[in-house]
Amino acid sequence: MSNALDVTDSTWETAVLQSSTPVLVDFWASWCGPCKAMGPYVDKLADDFKGKLKVVKLNTEDNTEIPSRYGIASIPTFLLLKNGAVVKQVVGAVRKYDEFKAMVEPHL
Repeated sequence: MSNALDVTDSTWETAVLQSSTPVLVDFWASWCGPCKAMGPYVDKLADDFKGKLKVVKLNTEDNTEIPSRYGIASIPTFLLLKNGAVVKQVVGAVRKYDEFKAMVEPHL
């Protein structure tokens, strides 16, 4: 069971854009090997920053509107949003958890 919350095209506005804390969005799909490899990092980030960072996952197979709106062409893609605006984007898998964590910390 993932520590990240699932979001959809229909819940994006309230779950992500209206969040009072920064939000890390993991754009993924069930067939994506690198997405699966990043799963433990996503869950650990959700644990490490509980209360400071909301971590969510959006399945790009079932939800096409939001990925299209944000120009998501490759997965995994991670967007960090603060006050509804994208402040950081990472495309592809990250090799080490510390690198993944370091991309988030300056924005908390």
